[in-house]
Amino acid sequence: MPATILVVEDEADLSVLMRYNLEAEGFRVLTAESGDEAAEILQETVPDLILLDWMLPGLSGIELTRRWRAREETARVPIIMITARGEEEERIRGLATGADDYVVKPFSVPELLARVQALLRRSSPQLVTSVLKAGDLELDRTSHRVRRSGREVHLGPTEYRLLEYLMRHPGRVYSREQLLDGVWGNDVYVDERTVDVHVGRLRKAINRGRAADPIRTVRGAGYAFDERFDKAG
Repeated sequence: MPATILVVEDEADLSVLMRYNLEAEGFRVLTAESGDEAAEILQETVPDLILLDWMLPGLSGIELTRRWRAREETARVPIIMITARGEEEERIRGLATGADDYVVKPFSVPELLARVQALLRRSSPQLVTSVLKAGDLELDRTSHRVRRSGREVHLGPTEYRLLEYLMRHPGRVYSREQLLDGVWGNDVYVDERTVDVHVGRLRKAINRGRAADPIRTVRGAGYAFDERFDKAG
C-alpha cells in the first residue's frame, strides 16, 4: 500500500493542487478543511505524514500540532507546516511546537514533494523501499510477489494488500475498522467480519507446517504484524 498523507488546508484550490500532485506520485491522500474535520479523520486513520496549514478556521495549525504530539497515536507522525509566515521567529515557533519541517507559501510543488519523500525516508523507510522483509518473509512491492524461506507464496489481491499494510508498521495494532479503511478503502462497504475471513486466508497461505505466525491477534483490539517476528524467524 502507498503511504497515506493527510492534507489539512482550507484553501480549496491549494488543497486540490497538493492532492493532485501527491496522488500523481503514488500517495494515498486524505483532505480536511479544518482541525475538527482532521480530528474526525484521525479517529479512523493514522496517516504516515501530515501536511498542515498554519492558519485554519477554528484551531490553528500550531494548536493542532501541540494536541497531536500529545496523543500517543499521532505523536510520531511527521508534520510539515505550510504557511504564509516566513519570518525566522515564526519558523522556530512552528518547529519548537513539534512540526518536522516548514514550507512557506507560495511554494514550489517539486520542493514540497521532495520534502515529503525525505521525511518519509527518515521516519518510515519501509514506505519508500521496494522490498519489505521480516524473518524469512519477503514482500516485493514492485513485482507484487511474496516469498517465505525462498518459496513463493500465492496470495489473492486482498490478502496481498492486507499483508503489505500490516508489514509497513510492525507492532502497530489496527482495528478491523482501520483495516477496512486502509485495505478496502472508505468508499466500499464491507462488513467487519470480512477482515477476519481474509486474515484467516492470509495465515493459511503464509504459514506452513510449524512456521511461526507473523500475524498477531490482539483480543478486543484487532490485528498487528508481530514486531518480534524478524528476531524469531
